[in-house]
Amino acid sequence: MIPFNAPPVVGTEIEYMQAAIASGKLCGDGGFTRRCQQWMEQHFGSQKVLLTPSCTASLEMAALLLDIQPGDEVIMPSFTFVSTANAFVLRGAKIVFVDVRPDTMNIDETKIEAAITEKTKALVPVHYAGVACEMDTIMALAKKYNLYVVEDAAQGVMSTYKGKALGTIGHIGCFSFHETKNYTAGGEGGATLVNDPALIDRAEIIREKGTNRSQFFRGQVDKYTWRDIGSSYLMADLQAAYLWGQLEVAEQINERRLSLWSNYYDAFKALADSGRIELPTIPADCRQNAHMFYIKLRNVEDRTRFISYLKEAEIMAVFHYIPLHICPAGEQFGVFRGEDRYTSKESDRLVRLPLFYNMTEITQRTVINTILSYFA
Repeated sequence: MIPFNAPPVVGTEIEYMQAAIASGKLCGDGGFTRRCQQWMEQHFGSQKVLLTPSCTASLEMAALLLDIQPGDEVIMPSFTFVSTANAFVLRGAKIVFVDVRPDTMNIDETKIEAAITEKTKALVPVHYAGVACEMDTIMALAKKYNLYVVEDAAQGVMSTYKGKALGTIGHIGCFSFHETKNYTAGGEGGATLVNDPALIDRAEIIREKGTNRSQFFRGQVDKYTWRDIGSSYLMADLQAAYLWGQLEVAEQINERRLSLWSNYYDAFKALADSGRIELPTIPADCRQNAHMFYIKLRNVEDRTRFISYLKEAEIMAVFHYIPLHICPAGEQFGVFRGEDRYTSKESDRLVRLPLFYNMTEITQRTVINTILSYFA
């Protein structure tokens, strides 16, 4: 079976993990953690980067940092992973879903303002497939209504919007280093990017179980104490060692994925031109990271036949999110404002093709030829 995904392996991970073991420092904030954080701060231009166990943890950390309270409203797309909503539901917030754009599957920035009320506390754009949301409009709305912006950039590491790294534009950004992402910390992992300097000190405290332990280790206080609410949001240094191997060759991984993405696009352009499928759209202001390659079929029945055909050929292709607003928890904890014109319809048509760093040209050619035979 050709898998949908395989975790990236570059060859130095075991060496660095052995070095972490030899250091005697396996818990959070060891040497490899510091290397990864500094690398991201320098390469992406974030004020402060803090590694976490997952993007889910980063989102939960953001909700704590912004003092989300019961009754607050948080606006986001319905077409996203459950963690985007759960992080704020855990603090008692009501989730307000708005429609997506059919071209990028990102939140429709023109629908946000109508969903804002006096209870709105934050906007959470999700950069689907590593393609940026229209952040200028979103940040302007946040400024107009005095709202926070938390970028769910789980899929957006190495992508940019008008030259700015995704995750560094809002007040807080959240990365994922899960094994399904372009870069992984050995299976799980994430990072919180704190872009508002006023939030940095408290972010460190929340991440360290509510203590000022980070200040203690920097020699800023003579002992650390319980200062605030928080939790254990540190990535193990053993995982950071695995991640460091990948960040060292981040551009190499990025270029390889972009090459595979372009191969798919070129192979299927004729099908798109004939109206049989739709291909992804990359806006002019966006530089993507080839996190995924998807196509859109005519309808859900067409997609089901397509997935079954590939499965018989031992190729794993998968659809993506069930819109949160039609899920039981989404109905309980959220509301859809405005018309669901595209979210449900477009999610029913979308299917993702195998794409991973260690994918060979022969493997990809097999996938392409099988897909072309389906449409023939």
